[in-house]
Amino acid sequence: MDFSLPEGGIVRGVGTDLIECSRIARVLERQKDRFLKRVYTEQEQAYCMKMKNPVPHLAARFAAKEAVSKCFTTGIGKSLGWRSIEVIKGDREEPYIRLDEKGRKLLEKLGASDVLVSLAHTEFYGTAFAVLVESR
Repeated sequence: MDFSLPEGGIVRGVGTDLIECSRIARVLERQKDRFLKRVYTEQEQAYCMKMKNPVPHLAARFAAKEAVSKCFTTGIGKSLGWRSIEVIKGDREEPYIRLDEKGRKLLEKLGASDVLVSLAHTEFYGTAFAVLVESR
């Protein structure tokens, strides 16, 4: 998939988020499966939980979901759920966003065609930056 900004493309929204890994670790310790199932898709859970330390990977994906929701200016809630936004690995291991039906309808309503995302994490923080773009 080519998720680069197309020539003549228009940015329809931007969002970013930063989260402390310790927050994810605490909620994971308290709620484990309940938290994982509420926030992450099965594919996201499988990817993160196979890591030696899944917390930074979960944090980066949590931040991505927040960043995308900020692009849409909805936040996470009635219009867009946690699991409406899924971080998938592409052919070159690059992250990209897959939206559920609610997310795709919202994307279309805003006149955008793609969501671009960049993730990063350290032992202490997960961060993401997302952009809604319209191809011309």
